[in-house]
Amino acid sequence: MSNGTSKIPVDAAQRRSAKPIVCYEVDSLPSYDKAVYEKAKISMEKTSEVIVPPRDGATFHVPAGHFFRIVSVEGPQVGDLNLWNANDLSERFYSGKTRQLHSSHITTGDRLWSSHPNLRPMATITENTLDWYGWDEDGAGVHDVIGTRCDPYTNYLLKEVDYNNCCHSNLIRAVADNQHISYDEAETHVHDVMNVFMCTGFTKDTHQYFMKASPVRPGDFIEFFAEIDLLGALSACPGGDCGSSHSNDATPCYPLLVEIYKPAVGTLENWQKPSRNEYSGKHISNK
Repeated sequence: MSNGTSKIPVDAAQRRSAKPIVCYEVDSLPSYDKAVYEKAKISMEKTSEVIVPPRDGATFHVPAGHFFRIVSVEGPQVGDLNLWNANDLSERFYSGKTRQLHSSHITTGDRLWSSHPNLRPMATITENTLDWYGWDEDGAGVHDVIGTRCDPYTNYLLKEVDYNNCCHSNLIRAVADNQHISYDEAETHVHDVMNVFMCTGFTKDTHQYFMKASPVRPGDFIEFFAEIDLLGALSACPGGDCGSSHSNDATPCYPLLVEIYKPAVGTLENWQKPSRNEYSGKHISNK
């Protein structure tokens, strides 16, 4: 797009006609073996649950080899999800790499990948009751890994108002309480999120990130399988269904439910915990 200051070259059309190439060939990634997870789900039992209050956050633990579900329980509500290796918080969910390896919006069979230098699956999406939504006429989909999280810094930049129930702050409080650390230290662990149930895309004219009312309804859920021991933190976004606004106390908001499930003994004999990335870590130039 010309902004009126640059000269359009004579070969502009030719330059624009270059064919797009998907950045990563992912055929070599471990395939999603649905049968392995479905067998483990048949006899799984719920072991615990956590309620995430509206406009607040909460943490939960999921042992490797267990499932967890994020469930809509009272009304349409989106959530901002962070994940860490429960035994090493330096290994965290890497939304950007997840986006590159899968898509801008993720669904059943996709994995949530961890940060460098580990870069391995942290969780696998095993069921999504909003699979039916797909892509709408606006180009929007559900469960994005393109947005960051609403935060008090951006809110103040745009509105010059302190608001402490943005998802960023909600996650900070939840992590600080779980780890018994200060808010300042907790903030170093909070990272870009998976926007659970959020319906988003980019406008067709200006390519700006947009949100619209989530199609989620009570009873809908997204289910994950923990590939490693996980600490999770979830914020029930102050935007509610994100169909009007966010970062305020006026928008209707609802709680979210996190359920943890344990498969029966012997149902995961064909599953293996993913190892850390095997790159040598030398970073030596090949020149």
